[in-house]
Amino acid sequence: MCGRYTIVITMDELMRYYMMEIPLDRYHTPRYNVAPGQLVMAVISDGEKNRLGELKWGLIPNWAPDEKMSYKMINARADTVAEKPAFRTSFQRKRCLIPADSFYEWKKIGTDKQPMRIMFKDEGIFSMAGLYDTWTAPDGNKISTCTIITTTPNELMADIHDRMPVILRREDEQIWLDKQQKTEDLQALLRPFPTEKMIAYPVSKIVGNVKNDRIECIEALPV
Repeated sequence: MCGRYTIVITMDELMRYYMMEIPLDRYHTPRYNVAPGQLVMAVISDGEKNRLGELKWGLIPNWAPDEKMSYKMINARADTVAEKPAFRTSFQRKRCLIPADSFYEWKKIGTDKQPMRIMFKDEGIFSMAGLYDTWTAPDGNKISTCTIITTTPNELMADIHDRMPVILRREDEQIWLDKQQKTEDLQALLRPFPTEKMIAYPVSKIVGNVKNDRIECIEALPV
């Protein structure tokens, strides 16, 4: 699964990466411990250009009777995302990019679990494949939510966990956002990212507490 990640780059870097104009009324502070249930940045396409917005992490399908199921919908499995009722419609028409520059996973060592930070070797930004939907509460309030798709691990991740987020290749990001793409072409994108471009290192267990959102979360422990 993917349950925590970071996005510590500047707003300027973020907007340049996705080729968007920087909104005058927006700001971005580094986030060292993004967690489910929080508002997260996401990129969607309106058919002409990319737009940046915030979605609540934990998908609530538009037909859901209440919002409780969001806690079970932080991830969608690549092998079943096209068929499961909770994700099927979003997979067809409501796909998004979740910007990140690393994610955390817990490696089991004996009876202990060691949090690991996984990132690109060049420390660059990447896009996780996401889905979104909008749910209307009984009082009429609309909540826009998202989920992150996971796939089988690459060689680096296999030593840490049995799943990893789908990280899209740079050239595949616009394909993912294109609403006209066929299901089989989209599913072909849901594969493990190449091991040789990634690194992992141990970090403090403070990342286990969502209240800890500071630079110490990403500092490497001595090995």
